[in-house]
Amino acid sequence: MAKPIKRIGVLTSGGDCAGLNAVIRAVAYRAIRTYGWEVFGIVDGTMGLMNRPLQYRTLDLHFFTGNHLREGGTMLGTTNKGDPFNFPMPDGSKKDRSQDFVEGVKLLGLDALVVIGGDGSMNIVSRLCAAGNIGMVGVPKTIDNDVHCTDTSVGFSTAANVVTEALDRLQPTAASHHRVMILEVMGRDAGHIALNAGISGGADVVLVPEVPYSLEGVADKIKEVLHGEGRSHALVVVAEGCKTADGETPTISYAGGQKRYGGIGHYLTEHIADLTGAETRVTILGHVQRGGTPSMHDRLLASAFGVHAVDLVAQRKFGKMVAWRDRGVVEVPLDAVTIGPRSLDPNGTLMHTARGLGIYCGDFERLDDDAVSPDECGSATPVDPNLAGPEKI
Repeated sequence: MAKPIKRIGVLTSGGDCAGLNAVIRAVAYRAIRTYGWEVFGIVDGTMGLMNRPLQYRTLDLHFFTGNHLREGGTMLGTTNKGDPFNFPMPDGSKKDRSQDFVEGVKLLGLDALVVIGGDGSMNIVSRLCAAGNIGMVGVPKTIDNDVHCTDTSVGFSTAANVVTEALDRLQPTAASHHRVMILEVMGRDAGHIALNAGISGGADVVLVPEVPYSLEGVADKIKEVLHGEGRSHALVVVAEGCKTADGETPTISYAGGQKRYGGIGHYLTEHIADLTGAETRVTILGHVQRGGTPSMHDRLLASAFGVHAVDLVAQRKFGKMVAWRDRGVVEVPLDAVTIGPRSLDPNGTLMHTARGLGIYCGDFERLDDDAVSPDECGSATPVDPNLAGPEKI
């Protein structure tokens, strides 16, 4: 007979986003109020279990205030650096610290983990849990919305709202000064934010990593708007992961030699001005997209995911991730999720919508037929809520 579940941990890993605290709150409420379990919040992702002493917080009902549902970021902290299987040490060497993680779970007496993360952190933590035979259930979060097998992830709605609001604010100043405004947004591997917000914010050009483009194509669209349609301004949205027209990847260097995606907005500004003669300005939103009060949709999604993740733990359905499909929460296998980022479908509904509105989204005749892999997730099973309750575990 399996050991009864009495104590679980919850952690956030990877980049922060709005809605993480709502997931943590939902996990704690469901685990404590329905199942009578103890819940521990692991501080700073996997580091909280790798560090000695362990870093964690006891999440009881007295811990939560009315503010947590409304707060951005993560109350537990997070990390997106340092692969535990190849961890950088102070002397410059690399060390496999996976067993430190496994030992930390055992020292805290956890019977299972709920892991809130994107595709990268899901991959790493699922491997850590497999190394220690630790039960894990995943909850998808990322502003990029690039996790496989789920229609949407926690944090995406709020980020897209921020970008849409930015376009709403840029449009009046663009119109007042007869300018082309370029907005560079996050999206390292996928253009979901750029496309969703570009449509919602009335952009004339939307450039995403999945579709090649030409500077002439961008310029022709802007000339059409400014001269053919008689409008005094234009709006351009570009994902940070877009390459230049020559296929180069713009990066920005930081202190310590680190390089990050960025610079595509400035590149476009210079070339659009040369090709069109229009006065051009660029705005880079950056981490503004990660912060702020979670949207209603992200709060609902986070709450549903947190409750159903705990139900999967109760049912001992480990190695699963909760996902949003067909207007409800389903369970999908983690090995279908941890295969890299989910790209935007160039032939999907939203791209068809954008092109139908006359938005220039790239040169589709240059797109390879197999440029984007289909999102094949196998069977998605609805999480059974009727098994809830400690007497039914």
